Amino acid sequence: MILHAVERIFQTVLVLLVISFIAFMLIATLGDPIGLLLPPDATIAERNALISRLDLDQPLILRFLSFLAGLVQGDFGLSYRTQDEVGTMILERLPATMELALVSLLITVLIAIPAGIMCGVKPKSPFSRGIMFFSIAGITLPNFVVGILLIAVFSVQLGWFPSFGRGGTVTVGGWTTGLLTLSGWQAIILPAITLATFQMTFVIRMLRTQLMEVGHSEHIRFARARGLSEARIWFVYAIRNALLPTVTMLGLQLGNIIAFSVVTESVFAWPGLGSLFLQSVQAADIPVIAIYLIFVGVVYMLINLAVELSYPLIDPRLKRKDA
Repeated sequence: MILHAVERIFQTVLVLLVISFIAFMLIATLGDPIGLLLPPDATIAERNALISRLDLDQPLILRFLSFLAGLVQGDFGLSYRTQDEVGTMILERLPATMELALVSLLITVLIAIPAGIMCGVKPKSPFSRGIMFFSIAGITLPNFVVGILLIAVFSVQLGWFPSFGRGGTVTVGGWTTGLLTLSGWQAIILPAITLATFQMTFVIRMLRTQLMEVGHSEHIRFARARGLSEARIWFVYAIRNALLPTVTMLGLQLGNIIAFSVVTESVFAWPGLGSLFLQSVQAADIPVIAIYLIFVGVVYMLINLAVELSYPLIDPRLKRKDA
């Protein structure tokens, strides 16, 4: 188990180094930082000082090592668009995206897992057929269409929820949160449902397929032959086998939600990382784009690492195999 964890951590660090190198090459080869960061009337001394600060007078390999050292120390460079610290810009937007992702994941888990289990255990019941019918719409409709429909119904027609913004926020221990205010919860409901719609339908269909497949396996038939109750067979033996791919998929979907919430954040004018990334692309702000690329890579790799290390906790048989 320890050897398996060390191997996965080593692979994670290796992949993050590759991602960091790609991000560094974006910064090193695209854009003109001197022309973008200095005013037209800058002196030669100011120009030389900026070149020295950005290590532009150093060989490429030394610049990459300096870039890695800066990442470790929290120095992510300057934005070409605003000339602010990129790390500060990301930290200001991070709470909004993280809270949106977590609320979206919570909605997915609370609705999709019970619905998926019901569809897998009793696939021919009217309730299961109804869920599967509506899940087709969830998979086929793009996120921005779902968001616009929710705004049209719940914001414009009913006036229950705001159509844009994050609502009221409070700062607790340096973390700006909207989850402690009523207007914050009202603002997050519609974008969270929009993000969760596709994830819910995906989890329902996957869990249903997994349970139906496990339900016809040898060990389930053997459990029935032993006279075990249907509830014990499904909720003790079958679900354990169906949970591994579902947990893997949920972890990757959480990474998707955090990394690619650009469309949903744009529809609801949500002040998160997705909006920052879109503004940076429009302004060709390469440092922000590059650091965002690294951030996405870190999120994916850490979630994937956590999911893989959780496998033996979900199914102890894997721990025995590793041993």
